Amino acid sequence: MRRLPLRRLFGLALLIAGPVLWFTRRRDERRERVSLYYDDGSMITLERGLPGSERLLELARASLH
Repeated sequence: MRRLPLRRLFGLALLIAGPVLWFTRRRDERRERVSLYYDDGSMITLERGLPGSERLLELARASLH
């Protein structure tokens, strides 16, 4: 069995990992969520399915249309 040089192995890992990361990020961008920012600088993000998030998501959708 022939061993692959480290450089070729690293290139192969990038070739595989690149598209996987790209598809993962694209999927996350389409996920609806509401981020609430407070005066003290803190923030909380509510995603669909969490208690109270559906009403806020409806308001956010209505404000964008």
